[in-house]
Amino acid sequence: MQIKKTYKEVNPELLYDEIKDFTQKQGVVMADAKLETYSSASDSSSFISRGTLTFKAQDKTSKAEKECVRAHIVGSAKGETKLMLDIDEKLFPEQKIAALQDDLDFVFGSYEVKPR
Repeated sequence: MQIKKTYKEVNPELLYDEIKDFTQKQGVVMADAKLETYSSASDSSSFISRGTLTFKAQDKTSKAEKECVRAHIVGSAKGETKLMLDIDEKLFPEQKIAALQDDLDFVFGSYEVKPR
């Protein structure tokens, strides 16, 4: 399953930290985290951030930890910040997805750009 959201005037680093906390709250383990910041080509005082977070959960059949959620965040605090969540529904079930979305909507819902 893939969830895509666009936010207006949300600091991507704040979104990155909140995704990390909200997802771990659902009982999964952080596997990898990267956050990079780039200066804008047109304005050296503006920055674009890119973050990737990977989470693992234990597969009940094989008992091995497998990737269950991957979050991609790209954007700038002055403009739009885009979030894409890739979710393995076998390892991160619907109730956890709903709880994660509820947390995101509560904190960032007023900043979300709704599709037309």
